[in-house]
Amino acid sequence: MSTHVVSSGDEQIIESRADLLKVFEKGEKPKADWRIGTEHEKFVYKTADHRAPSYDEPGGIRDLLMEMTAFGWKPIEEKGKVIALEGSDGNVSLEPAGQFELSGAPLDNLHQTCGETGRHLEQVSAVGEKLGLGFLGLGMWPDKTREELPIMPKGRYAIMMRHMPRVGSMGLDMMLRTCTIQTNLDYSSEADMVKKFRVSLALQPLATALFANSPFTEGKPNGFLSYRSHIWTDTDPHRTGMLPFVFDESFGYERYADYMLDVPMYFAVRDGGFVDAAGLSFRDFLDGKLSVLPGERPNRGDWKDHLSTAFPEVRLKSFLEMRGADGGPWARICALPAFWVGILYDQTALDAAWDLVKGWGIEQQQILRDEVPKLALKAANPGGGTLRDLGREVLKIADAGLKARARLDAAGDSEQGFLNTLHEIVDSGMTPADRLLEAYHGRWNGDLSRVYDEASF
Repeated sequence: MSTHVVSSGDEQIIESRADLLKVFEKGEKPKADWRIGTEHEKFVYKTADHRAPSYDEPGGIRDLLMEMTAFGWKPIEEKGKVIALEGSDGNVSLEPAGQFELSGAPLDNLHQTCGETGRHLEQVSAVGEKLGLGFLGLGMWPDKTREELPIMPKGRYAIMMRHMPRVGSMGLDMMLRTCTIQTNLDYSSEADMVKKFRVSLALQPLATALFANSPFTEGKPNGFLSYRSHIWTDTDPHRTGMLPFVFDESFGYERYADYMLDVPMYFAVRDGGFVDAAGLSFRDFLDGKLSVLPGERPNRGDWKDHLSTAFPEVRLKSFLEMRGADGGPWARICALPAFWVGILYDQTALDAAWDLVKGWGIEQQQILRDEVPKLALKAANPGGGTLRDLGREVLKIADAGLKARARLDAAGDSEQGFLNTLHEIVDSGMTPADRLLEAYHGRWNGDLSRVYDEASF
């Protein structure tokens, strides 16, 4: 989840509806300036006993952050506590239970993205060895209850944790027990945004299936391949889901702004602190009628913060966020942006992907979304066959898109190689979760502690 950052112009009061749309319009970039942003989270555990460390304990999350400053990261504080880091490779932040996230810098190509990921993982591994910490690459804690997990000292999380049980049964699981990989990508115009949004939203269940990696809950199989994805189905119906209006003919910046105005607020930031506005209306805020800030009207920073509090399968800010994938190891962190860049950053590939999904009805898309957490690649493809069959077609499109980009590294290798781990998944029909279950029922002999040996960075 986002770390609150103040940018130039954020203090300007929103005067009109046009001001709401400017954040989307400012995201428009010529193709030459399109960049790739990759985010990934991982679970932190004590190597001695696999316990999740607290923020303040010796060798805990605070010490982890401070040790990272030896690599040039600069601390970001909230009320005197270090809660994030900033540097040339983007930002390091904390999820609610101490999940450790790298929000990477916007980069030109996938070679740079994977290099950034590699630097980060080498740094955390070095710090982890010093502090007795390990880092687990899964989509959900395999063995921890909510009660066993610490809470990080971030104001927005306290507000969210109070609000989540009011609106869904699994919001606290989402906050405390899950990890993801995300990719943030650019668009050139409103029309380009619309097409990319539609394609990526329709194909998001395929990404969920390919990256399914959360088959355990509290020490045993949970009956799902991506339980993390299932959790989102009962987190908060006001701010999650497939957004069928994206496929309406009238969809664009204004329609997304209307959607966000109907998403209840979480907070507003004032004087460095978080004002609890959970469940209140941003529309009332625009009219100066927000009960917790009477007479005040929002500024642009408030709107940008509010945009970060919706969690649909694809999210629009000044870029598009792909949000369907479980957390996983290094190769899959590099593979997710490769998948989406190959599809969305080449016009021929984007057109081919749209041809695959444009005939799908909203009901078909929702059925697919509902089936994927349990069935993954075995779910039915709305176009016929299974999602595994669709995966073969889409990976061909992504491969061709990356080939057309022709971004080579110093050794002359193209970006296409970053798809290899996904080709293997489709060729075998075995998702990462299937592999974990096979090990659990086979060579692990039901000993789930083995996952720490085989799924750690």
